[in-house]
Amino acid sequence: MNLGKVYSEAGPLLLKGMGIAVQVTVLALIMALVLGMVAALMGLSKTPLRYITKAYVWLIRGTPMLVQVMYIYFAIPQLLQFMGYNVRLTAFDAALISLTLNAGAYMSEIFRGAINAVEKGQMEAARSLGLSQGQAMRKVVLPQALRICLPSLVNQFIITLKDSSIISVIGFGEVIYQARIYVGRTMDSFATYTWVALMYLVVITALTQISKVVERKVQI
Repeated sequence: MNLGKVYSEAGPLLLKGMGIAVQVTVLALIMALVLGMVAALMGLSKTPLRYITKAYVWLIRGTPMLVQVMYIYFAIPQLLQFMGYNVRLTAFDAALISLTLNAGAYMSEIFRGAINAVEKGQMEAARSLGLSQGQAMRKVVLPQALRICLPSLVNQFIITLKDSSIISVIGFGEVIYQARIYVGRTMDSFATYTWVALMYLVVITALTQISKVVERKVQI
């Protein structure tokens, strides 16, 4: 239970693991932003495409993140091999896909709620100025919706970063995975996981403060 000794021995690995967790989370969130926006627009359309979004959100919301990770890493490749495709996913591939699909579903609901929160008169006014439906959505409605949903998006970023610890179960070398290896060798779980908790607290507190600054700058 020597915090200093554990940090000197495991600190570099834990910091490296935290860096990897942040990198995969940022990459997944960039992809999830696109996925979530597309899914939200599909969900708001009056075409059959909205049922795809409903099924996607229902599936992600109705299953634990752990099951999603295991399914993508183990079950999907097995299914593809059964169908004749020799597909193998690395732990990074599975982690990225899992985090993207999970965050994308929740972001689609965030975007959908924000778009619905923009006054309908904004769309009508834009159309009366001669803008097409797509132009009015892109130039008038979406900018306002993004400002409305920014706090929720930041919150989703934090949730996804914390959820990234789950992907350690498939051997992805993020911070929890590194901590488990060190604890397995030294049995010093208290000091090791204390450092892990402190690292998450520092990163998430920093993100929260940055988000408050951004919110003030884009506040309507």
